[in-house]
Amino acid sequence: MIWFSRLPDATKGILFMLVSVTSFSLMDGVAKLLGQRVDVSQVLLARYGGQLLILLVLFHRNIPRLLRTDHPRLQWVRAVFQLAAAACFFIALKTVGLAEATAVADLAPVMITLGAALLLKERVGPRRAFGIATAMIGALIVIRPTGDVFTPAALWPLGTAVCIAGYAIATRYIGKSEPVQTGLIYSGIFGAGVMILIVPFRWVTPDATTWGLMALIGLIGTFAQLTMIQAYSTAEASAVAPFSYAGLITASLWGVLIFDTWPDGYTVLGALVIVSAGLYVWHRETRGPTVARAASKKAT
Repeated sequence: MIWFSRLPDATKGILFMLVSVTSFSLMDGVAKLLGQRVDVSQVLLARYGGQLLILLVLFHRNIPRLLRTDHPRLQWVRAVFQLAAAACFFIALKTVGLAEATAVADLAPVMITLGAALLLKERVGPRRAFGIATAMIGALIVIRPTGDVFTPAALWPLGTAVCIAGYAIATRYIGKSEPVQTGLIYSGIFGAGVMILIVPFRWVTPDATTWGLMALIGLIGTFAQLTMIQAYSTAEASAVAPFSYAGLITASLWGVLIFDTWPDGYTVLGALVIVSAGLYVWHRETRGPTVARAASKKAT
């Protein structure tokens, strides 16, 4: 991989992000397949149990150090939000198309901005407020609450976006003082632990194919998480974050290839509105600090 090592860091980060979102959307496709075979609790156990097992194998020598944290309560809060986000999304996939669910879940970036304003008292000017309102309109276009195609299940991806925002806000409190692997281990312990308590009451005996899919979802999910970490570790967040929306394209692709389900015109229109609003909010988020830094340098 000599050619890869010669690439600029920004290019490497973008490639890692594209691999990550492609993997996450594939994991969601596998989750949708599993949801047709076993209970959602078994899908979640495979996701987080697999993640925990892989992390224990990869970092077994450093586990005691990685478990040390100055923010134990926030680590568990993050784990709760992460498990809730996955649960909402996997439940939605039982009845909602992959592209539709992903489009609504892509509200997360603007929900993070809104949550930061309400909980962290971060300033949201009129332009960012416009971006948030526009994204909500896009979600309504996809969900179509007054249309004949609407079902309550269409609201589950909205729960995913809210939980992702909660996870991100908790992460802002923690900051960069602790390894990212610490959060992954805590989420693996919590997710697997909760599902172990639930699964015996909802157990559906898997066949050989289902066991294979359960192993696959844990492997793909962990790989996707680690490559996303690598993306943000290699390049600046402002360079790679916009490419997270490529997950909507790959989700649509897997929907067509695996389930022969094409997104309809409303889903495409709503997704375009959400992505445009998200990119606009991202632009406002990154432009503000840049202007502030420039003003500070000019003042000195």
